[in-house]
Amino acid sequence: MSTSILAILSLLPIISVAIFLVILRWPASKAMPIAYIVAAALAFFVWQLPIPKILAASVNGLIIAGTLIYIIFGAILLLNTLQQSGAMNTIRQGFSDITPDRRIQVIIIAWLFGTFIEGSAGFGTPAAVAVPLMVGLGFPAMAAVVAGMIIQSTPVSFGAMGTPILVGVSTGLQSPELNAYAEGLGFLVWEDFLADIGSKIAIIHASAGTFIPLLVTGIMTRFFGANRSFADGFKVWKFAIFAALSMTIPYLIVATFLGPEFPSMFGGMFGLAIVVTAAKNGFLMPNNYWDFDTKENWEAEWTGTMQADPAALIDKGRMSLIRAWCPYLFVAGLLVLSRLRAVNMEAFLRSDHPLITWSWTEIFGSDISASFQPLWSPGTIFIIVSLITVFVHGLKGSEYRRALNNSFKTLIPASTALIVTVPMVQVFINSDGGGVGYEEMPLVLAEGVASLAGSAWPFFSTFIGGLGAFVAGSNTVSNMMFSLFQFGVGEEIMVDPTWIVALQAVGGASGNIICVHNVVAASAVAGLIGKEGSVIRKTLLPFLYYALMTGALGYGIVNIRSGIFNAGFVVAAAIVATIIYYIYKYNKVST
Repeated sequence: MSTSILAILSLLPIISVAIFLVILRWPASKAMPIAYIVAAALAFFVWQLPIPKILAASVNGLIIAGTLIYIIFGAILLLNTLQQSGAMNTIRQGFSDITPDRRIQVIIIAWLFGTFIEGSAGFGTPAAVAVPLMVGLGFPAMAAVVAGMIIQSTPVSFGAMGTPILVGVSTGLQSPELNAYAEGLGFLVWEDFLADIGSKIAIIHASAGTFIPLLVTGIMTRFFGANRSFADGFKVWKFAIFAALSMTIPYLIVATFLGPEFPSMFGGMFGLAIVVTAAKNGFLMPNNYWDFDTKENWEAEWTGTMQADPAALIDKGRMSLIRAWCPYLFVAGLLVLSRLRAVNMEAFLRSDHPLITWSWTEIFGSDISASFQPLWSPGTIFIIVSLITVFVHGLKGSEYRRALNNSFKTLIPASTALIVTVPMVQVFINSDGGGVGYEEMPLVLAEGVASLAGSAWPFFSTFIGGLGAFVAGSNTVSNMMFSLFQFGVGEEIMVDPTWIVALQAVGGASGNIICVHNVVAASAVAGLIGKEGSVIRKTLLPFLYYALMTGALGYGIVNIRSGIFNAGFVVAAAIVATIIYYIYKYNKVST
């Protein structure tokens, strides 16, 4: 069968997701089983995978779904514990004391705090922390989820202490030929070669990330504001770009001089310190505050099942801001401590001991294995911190039981969507090794696109990286799948292949914006079950901006010998000019 036909067939599961989940707005619990049937049918009839391997991939998907559900439960439990203790009221007041402006709040929580959490833990943890925090502060659940998804772009390539690069890119590229290539460039240590790719990734991310906070505020006011206008969001453009640079400049410096472990964590940390201080002192703050319309005017799809417990709204006395924030500080501290290589707690938390790593190797006789490491999971940290909070905040046993009960009530409907989503993904990406010898569906699809793109490939490379993250739910997995392929295409079109690998990693990060099971997980945390398609519809524009902008920058960089007016830089300049035009349009004084 020809490459083009196979590529079209490989696209069918994604098309089914687009039709049923995004266009028809079916809930994931109904749309994803159809996508699963399509993927499984292709795997069996076209790729000729044996049934045991299809079942093994499906079971692995169920196990991965279980690990995500565990994280979601921990995040919801922590939020409910803070609601019961009255800490959420204090945190809400703390943000109001900085500013009641929701545009500024979303920048601080989603963009800066979310970036720090992504750098510390990665794997969707920002959604598990920042999204419920915004819901607790009074954001519509869907607005919180959309904001949480959009910011999972710039910081993601350096998430979880650089895992997408140190594990994803490294595993994807590791071969004797690539080792020799790196040594030929003067990189005698493989990690130095990865650090060089990491600095390239940071350059591209920092450029595109300049406008992400502005897009967050614009999308929020367009879809969730009383005026339904981008204008309200773009009116804080000065503060938004300032906040972006406050993160991306330290982020870029760290990536250049310290390597891929700390750019997002340090960028988020320094950005928080700079931006919160600036906001408290009124620097670049808007003259008029913006807030959501009254809840009575919210659309039904904006709200989820997660609501503040009336019992938790009783005034329990003024709690200090530091005491209220302690649980989140504990979460951040434990995440950093557990993942800091200098401490090396990972050796214990992820050891092969059967009590620490629960594994199922060669499921049903296939080459697929599954494992769960509960001590390494952020879910365990959330649960531990919720228990610590009982003592720090002086909760009664009845209050903590109420938090537990509310968490289970939210979790049960959330589980269904994930259970039917992740198995489809696993069948899709584990479709190699069939009777006809075809490669896995994502790689076949990428090869089909590459054959059509030719020298224009850099424009498409980010979208392929995004495709990998869209289906796999992970930048790390996307990099594992496509890094070597992207390197090979770079050599074939005779440009610096390390820049093409960098574009792969950047594209993989952008794919997290629309990634199905991350959207499902974030929606579950916010109690927004069944509305995943609506979330993706609202995050498509930021994804398209990010993938196209970074692809254009990449094309311009690898073709710089043709001059600065090559097609890539022209497209990037056109995108920037368009944004500047709308900033001017929405901020000009009415006559």
